[in-house]
Amino acid sequence: MDPVCFTLGGRPIYWYGVFMALAFLAAVTHWNWLGRRQQRPPGFGSELAFWIMLAGIVGSRVAYVFSEIDEFRGRWLDVVRVDQGGLIFYGGFLGAILAVWFLAWRRGEPFWALSDFTISALPLGHALGRVGCFLNGCCYGRPTGAPWACASHDALRHPTQLYEAAANLLIYGVLLRALRGGAVKDRPGRLTGLYLMLYPPVRFAVEFLRGDPRMRWAGLSVAQWMSLAMFLLGAALWAGWPRRRSPASP
Repeated sequence: MDPVCFTLGGRPIYWYGVFMALAFLAAVTHWNWLGRRQQRPPGFGSELAFWIMLAGIVGSRVAYVFSEIDEFRGRWLDVVRVDQGGLIFYGGFLGAILAVWFLAWRRGEPFWALSDFTISALPLGHALGRVGCFLNGCCYGRPTGAPWACASHDALRHPTQLYEAAANLLIYGVLLRALRGGAVKDRPGRLTGLYLMLYPPVRFAVEFLRGDPRMRWAGLSVAQWMSLAMFLLGAALWAGWPRRRSPASP
């Protein structure tokens, strides 16, 4: 696979950067659509996307640089070359949480309500981002003889990026269905909990098929430990934690 999409003025434009841009465009489109349904101010989705993009990219890049610190020794300027790949999802997820908290505080809005609004678009953008990973050749899988194996890094390998992309599209459909139903209505935090119960098990399973170097502790990768923690948080949110006091009577 050629990671370069095209050249512009003699400079390569990478597939990874193209799909990152498409991921944020898809998220903004979703947020603007949902914002109109929830009677939010015009342009709210674009404002949210700005803060999510800034915090998410910084968080995911910082996590990647720390995990691959030896790769950057002697060429620290490459730390900012996110267009070439090198982002860790859970680092970006934590960065995005900080952005949502900041925006909720700034607007005087309950954090969990804004979290639900934000996370409803996450699997859609994540699916497009994983397609970018596939074309870029990063986050590749282990060698396999499966009929759907893809040539990458001198071997036929599991297309783990496409496994995650497909799973994320399914999760996006489940979240949309939940938004239209009554399971999450007037229960801030429950949609966030639903996402955290759906994606982490996918990531936990796909990690066993990854072929790129993984940071491990006690037999599991760091991403798997994060997945376990996120799933437990999601189950707690779905069950109704933190408990919210009922409004006081007049």
